[in-house]
Amino acid sequence: MKIAVVGLGYVGMSNAVVLARHHQVWAVDVDPARVEAVTARRSPVEDADLDEHLAHAELDLQATTDLAASVAGAAYVVVATPTDYDPEAHHFDTTSVESVIREAREVNPTAVVVIKSTVPVGFTARMRAEHLGAHIVFCPEFLREGRALHDNLHPSRIVVGDRGEDGKRFADLMVEGAVDKTVPVLLTDSAEAEAIKLFSNTYLALRVAYFNELDSYAARHGLSTAQIIEGVALDPRIGSHYNNPSFGYGGYCLPKDTRQLQANYCDVPQNLISAIVAANTTRKDFIAEDVLRRRPSTVGVYRLVMKQGSDNYRMSSVQGVMKRLRARGVEVLVHEPTLEADTFFGAEVVRDLEELKARCDVIVANRRAEELEDVEDKVYTRDLYGRD
Repeated sequence: MKIAVVGLGYVGMSNAVVLARHHQVWAVDVDPARVEAVTARRSPVEDADLDEHLAHAELDLQATTDLAASVAGAAYVVVATPTDYDPEAHHFDTTSVESVIREAREVNPTAVVVIKSTVPVGFTARMRAEHLGAHIVFCPEFLREGRALHDNLHPSRIVVGDRGEDGKRFADLMVEGAVDKTVPVLLTDSAEAEAIKLFSNTYLALRVAYFNELDSYAARHGLSTAQIIEGVALDPRIGSHYNNPSFGYGGYCLPKDTRQLQANYCDVPQNLISAIVAANTTRKDFIAEDVLRRRPSTVGVYRLVMKQGSDNYRMSSVQGVMKRLRARGVEVLVHEPTLEADTFFGAEVVRDLEELKARCDVIVANRRAEELEDVEDKVYTRDLYGRD
């Protein structure tokens, strides 16, 4: 069976590899560099499992920039293109998804279009109304950047927003490609599946915000955050997972998904969703003020990426801290190996880590790293457990 996967970020790449274990997959992206990487059997995103499978697994996978050729003859067109949040429109920008759907319909009107990109509640129903007779389903993705393939080979659940044959067949494809075959499968209506995605990510953001605010209180009052978290987490209803303090939730998904869910509440009374969004701003304010208490003249930012094992620094929380420090007149230097530019939002990029250590009074690190142990007295972090 031929399947086209459009968009070669974490979502697209992990789905392409899972599906290519048993089917012919054409992977499509507008970025020639990503296509070249996949053709050379290298992952265009940082993910150890993707690198391993591309290099060694038997995959029926080819990459191209030619969307029409990929869609032609395909039974499924999986759409995994970006949907950034537009703060002025208070809405995801779904332009890229809509464009793929239009071209897929023109080239191959019988293909089932599977939307993997995160979209507002009601988007799939609107696409079905605009493309009468089209087979369009929504299938939310639940993965971690840097562990995307692992999370698709060992999924927590498979949710498909279509309760008919289209939804069932695609769910079967995802189970077929997974290593764990006992994964729970849930077929829902499309709007419910869209809501599942947004509410899931907003709950994760809530949990991050909760333990960060716990940490802010402990830090301000000279209490041990670790002792408090340990006592709280012993309640089995709460648990000891996903409880490591940070500078705030960041990355590509949580910031935009929480704001989209907040926008979806425009005609529904709520307090908590807006509080989650606001809490992330408050946490970055607190971190910046806490760093300033050390009265530094030069602050180094160690890594912009939002988490370990990821190459994504979009909306990473440390960027918000960095901008607040610069606004207060503190010189900020950045050490981020993935950056090619000499400056980042006006801050000097220092490629030599030893130089960064020597020039800075304080080194801000969202997560601890062995290479900073020799300057531990300079490091500012809220990381307790050395994990995300």
